[in-house]
Parts: sequence; structure tokens; C-alpha cells
Amino acid sequence: MKTFDLIQTAVRDLNQALHDATQTAAEREWVVTHSNGAHNLAVGVNAAVSVDIHGHAGYYCAGMNQHAAITVHGNVGVGCAENMMSGSVRVKGSASQAAGATAHGGLLVIEGDAGARCGISMKGVDIVVGGSIGHMSCFMGQAGRLVVCGDAGEALGDSLYETRIYVKGSVASLGSDCIEKEMRAEHLAELQELLDTAGFAERAVDFKRYGSARQLYNFKVDNASAY
Repeated sequence: MKTFDLIQTAVRDLNQALHDATQTAAEREWVVTHSNGAHNLAVGVNAAVSVDIHGHAGYYCAGMNQHAAITVHGNVGVGCAENMMSGSVRVKGSASQAAGATAHGGLLVIEGDAGARCGISMKGVDIVVGGSIGHMSCFMGQAGRLVVCGDAGEALGDSLYETRIYVKGSVASLGSDCIEKEMRAEHLAELQELLDTAGFAERAVDFKRYGSARQLYNFKVDNASAY
């Protein structure tokens, strides 16, 4: 196990060591202590390693992650797991805005709440939130699945493409072209698998599904005011 104390070590040195691990794979378990809300922690990791960050993290923690399993034992700032490609990121606390933005793959689990624009422009990632999410979440969501065990803020799924959204609680309002959809057996099965993988003791039957009405895919002059 490799330990980095950020009181004694710079974030740049931590990230460089994690990048070097891609080449050597000498260390598989990494522990980061005294994170103290530092920005850009464990960014661009491209190796099948586990990274445990003890404390809060600032902006863009675990951004561009590939293959690694990263756990933050605290809260995270803006853009956690932004543009993640694979692997997993787990936040034991809550997340600020734009968690999982533009992420292409992998699994992001937020055990607490997530702020505005959670999953904005997501492109294949799975995001499971134990609490509630803020406004404009999943705006222009293209692919992947967003699961919310609490409530959702205003304009959920605005200009949505093919991301599937599951919400247990109330939704303040749906965005343009986002509608409630039938929850079929296939959706119950995939949702229950996601909940189980994320470690949440929830039942898929308690959730509602939301998705695209597919009316904004192509320009229609009759809908010009909606664009």
C-alpha cells in the first residue's frame, strides 16, 4: 500500500506517481491523507488501482478516470469524475455541481446529495445518487443511466437524448422533451442491478422512469419556439 500525506506532498507529485503506476503497476492500493479540499486529486488515472482519499476533495476530483476505483471519504467540489471513461468513483459524502459531466463510462456513486447539473451531457456513465440532485441535471444527457434515490430539482433531463433517468422521490419539473415513461420489466431489472451494485438497499419498483420524447431530434418549424 502506497500512502501520500498531502501535508508533506504536493498534489502534482501524487498525480504524477499515479500516472507512473500506469507503466509499472508496482502498487495497486493507494491511500491519500489530509486532502483538505485540494483540487484535481487523482486526475487522469489510467491503471487498475484503488485510491482511497481520506477527507474532502475540491474541484475535478477523479476527472478523466480510466480503470481505477477511487473512493472519497468526504465531500467533493465541482466536476467530480468529469469525463470519466471507465472504472468507478465513490463519494461517501455529497457532491457539488456537474458531477459526472460528459463522462463516457464507468460508475459514479454519490452516497449523499449532488448539486445542480449532475450528469450534464453524460455519454455512457452510470450515476447513482443516494440523496437528491439539483436543477438542470442530465441536461443533454446522451447515453447511460442516472439513478436518484431522493428528489430531483427543476428542468430534469432538459434536451435529453437517450439517457435513462430513474427517480424515487419527487421531481420539481421536467425539462424540454423529457417525459415520464413506462417502467417495464427490463427497466426494473437493470435498475435493481444498479442499486445493488451501488450498495443501496432500495427497491426498483419504488422508482419512476423518465426519458426523451424524441421531439427535438430533428428540426421542425412548428417547434421553432422550443429550440
